Amino acid sequence: MIVHPELRRAARRARRPLLTATLLQGAVTLTHLAQAALLAATLAGLARGDTGRLPWLLAAVLAVVAARAGLATRQRRTATRAGAQVRVALRDELLAHLGRLGPAHLTTARAGAVRTTLVDGVEGVDAYVSRYLPQLLITLTVPPLVLAVLAAVEPVALLGLVPALLLALCGPRAWDRLLAARGKEHWDTYEGLGADYLEALQGMPALRAAGAVGRTRARLEERSAALHRATVAKLRVSLVDTGITDLAVQGGTAAAALLACWSAGTGSTTATGTYLALLLASECFRPVRDLAREWHAGYLGASAADGLAALRTAEPAVRDTGTAPAHWPGPPELRFENVGFTYGDARAPALRGVSFTAPAGRTTALVGPSGAGKSTLVALLLRHHDPQEGRITLDGCCTTRYALDSLRRGIAVVSQETYLFPTTIADNLRLARPDATDGELTAAARAAGVHDEIDALPDGYATVLGERGATLSGGQRQRLALARALLADAPVLVLDEATSSVDERREADIVRELLTAAGGRTVLVVAHRLAAVRHADRIVVLDEGRVDAVGGHTDLTEAGGVYARLVEAGHAHRGELAA
Repeated sequence: MIVHPELRRAARRARRPLLTATLLQGAVTLTHLAQAALLAATLAGLARGDTGRLPWLLAAVLAVVAARAGLATRQRRTATRAGAQVRVALRDELLAHLGRLGPAHLTTARAGAVRTTLVDGVEGVDAYVSRYLPQLLITLTVPPLVLAVLAAVEPVALLGLVPALLLALCGPRAWDRLLAARGKEHWDTYEGLGADYLEALQGMPALRAAGAVGRTRARLEERSAALHRATVAKLRVSLVDTGITDLAVQGGTAAAALLACWSAGTGSTTATGTYLALLLASECFRPVRDLAREWHAGYLGASAADGLAALRTAEPAVRDTGTAPAHWPGPPELRFENVGFTYGDARAPALRGVSFTAPAGRTTALVGPSGAGKSTLVALLLRHHDPQEGRITLDGCCTTRYALDSLRRGIAVVSQETYLFPTTIADNLRLARPDATDGELTAAARAAGVHDEIDALPDGYATVLGERGATLSGGQRQRLALARALLADAPVLVLDEATSSVDERREADIVRELLTAAGGRTVLVVAHRLAAVRHADRIVVLDEGRVDAVGGHTDLTEAGGVYARLVEAGHAHRGELAA
């Protein structure tokens, strides 16, 4: 019966509608008590042969039933509205926090598990808060009221009701700790299965190519069986609770009825008191029965509480302590000053003493073999992590002094892995700038080299894409992402392997067009293939987390070293393809 702190916190988001729903639920319960009193008076009158008041009493009963129907309808609507308010507010808060956590969080958390928490966990909280909590308050207030009435009417019935009520309310508490443990086990298994299914669906092409569909199906069946076992284990404990509650309810009602009949037999109570005791004995346990029913409706929310709390309180890799707006009068100069960074428990640092300058309004390329630290530099620039040594400045100001949202709005990024949503091409482009005109969409698409292909589609820019842009080729997806970045019109443009899916012959042309269109921006190009960088204003060569050389394409080629070896390797690769 102890309410998890996370669930209490969720309920505070809709205090007023929840209070209204609880009061309405109390009014519904009072109609049951009023009906019991009216029926007791009716039965007592019939027993005495007094039928004069019978029509009025029956009319009053019908009026109470009609009032209860109206109150119950309003209560359900109010509770539904309160639950929706809690659900929307909680989901908005968690999504906003996920945005603050950034991509670094998903390197340790599974996307499917996060999805399960955001969808199923929050839905469970809705049922728990809107149905279980109001009923819990009714259960704690109404039975004492009924006992007080019975104490005045038929005190002997309390000998059967009070012990049974205490057993029904307190007996299941002995299993609370075990039920919480079983609930956590159930939720962890449920969350893991959700993550497995999402990853299997997203990775189906790879599974088919590797011939691993059968093995994956077997693993999912095993995880499903584990969820079944966890569910049954939790139900066993829950059924013990239900069994104790039912035993107390049935036994207490029977005991109170017997005691009331014994009292009537001895002549120590009136017929009205006896009938009232019989009917109120059942009404005393009605809130307890309803509480057990609502518990089963909201148990998923109780199980998910720990997961919701963990997600909500997860610490971001960097703290948003900056306050300066990232508004520059022109394209900013970008500097890396003696930057050093090591991932987690990695033995070797990813970056060691990296220093270079990307001039304002010019194009700077980062090249180097895999693992040289190129993508790490981009992650540090966007403050997915902060350097452990040195600093990064934009327009002479350390990036940690900028507000995170403002900093990231000032930097448009196109990465190797492009995400497109299952909506129209125009809507995907307008994610960068919702108020962009059709002409601006076309100009950005032309600069990215994808306008002609869009125009050739039956619906042009109104073409609806498949999930993750699956109806387009890899190159088309990347060029749409390039157009979206250009449309954002950010002062800093980062192309992180942004043309890796484009044909190498076409890559150089696209990059030249992009750099022309990006005039007036500070551009950072991260590339593995050198066709994308040979026309950059300056090239920074990284090797094993250090700056190996800085210069132009011709100078670096003649100087030898890492860059010359990369050029030679590129020539050899093209020769193999031609052969």
